[in-house]
Amino acid sequence: MILTQRTKILVTAVAAALLAALAVATVVTARHDARADAARSPAAPAGAAAARLDVGPPGGRLRVLSNGLLSTVPLDDPHGPRTVTTRRCDRSYTAGGTTACLTPATALTGPRLLVLSDDQRVRRTVPLTGLPNRTRVSADGRMVAWTLFVGGDSYAGGGFSTRTGILDTRTGRLVSSLEEFTVFRQGRRHQAADINVWGVTFADDNRFYATVSSAGTRSLAVGDLTARTLRTLADNVECPSLSPDRTRVAFKQAIDADPAKGWRLTVLDLATLRRTPLAETRSVDDQAAWLDDDSLAYALQRDDGTDDIWTVPADGTGTPRVLVPGADSPAVLPKA
Repeated sequence: MILTQRTKILVTAVAAALLAALAVATVVTARHDARADAARSPAAPAGAAAARLDVGPPGGRLRVLSNGLLSTVPLDDPHGPRTVTTRRCDRSYTAGGTTACLTPATALTGPRLLVLSDDQRVRRTVPLTGLPNRTRVSADGRMVAWTLFVGGDSYAGGGFSTRTGILDTRTGRLVSSLEEFTVFRQGRRHQAADINVWGVTFADDNRFYATVSSAGTRSLAVGDLTARTLRTLADNVECPSLSPDRTRVAFKQAIDADPAKGWRLTVLDLATLRRTPLAETRSVDDQAAWLDDDSLAYALQRDDGTDDIWTVPADGTGTPRVLVPGADSPAVLPKA
């Protein structure tokens, strides 16, 4: 059959319209599936009480991962409906309008750090190697840190090794491994092949806190990006999280200094180095996040592998409560 020019144009237009409709349907279906996945998150554990609703800023929101998808939930109704995106992360954290997303590895690519803007656009991508474990963003959104578990270090033996990096999103400066920094312990330079660094929390755009491990001792250290130094402050401190008022650090403390016995969520006063064990007595293997100056949020895993976000007061009083069921990686967002 011979088609006229007018007929050809009409056929082309119809085909284009059909393709456009198919594309829209595909996107809508993907978003629907993502939201359905989140909606199928298991409810809070039986008997768990609802969280206090006076945490965080009034009208604030909480950024979380729901089944690995970036989501937000209002802090005054953390058990309620969530806004779920299609962005998948193994770990995430948001501050100052910047979201750090550690993506899972795929059949074709390894894990990556995605630096996302407030509207979820990708500002920077950093290829990574290892298993995503921790990430943090400075309060102003400029500095991003991440930690991955890695293999192949000769000193590791039956233990583990980490790689922790920091990116300055303003200048583009990248520190691929904090193990390159000079470590000082009790005022003296400490040199060893087995130094590992993980769990960064930022004080400002130059100073940060992290865990430094060597010879089986895990210590809180203060880092200086300009000087490229790490100075230890206290032992048996892992995965620190600096309070909004910058006076305390929440962390997981190994029971009897032995991680095999589990960890106790604890708060350290930076001026006195006094420790306050919190009311959460279960083993918390997470880098806690501060909801405000008085309360913390952290993830605990159920027997079926589902994570829930819990909250507990930061002064050692109170009772742990479920904050967001079926979620992890909490980060407080400012009032919309």
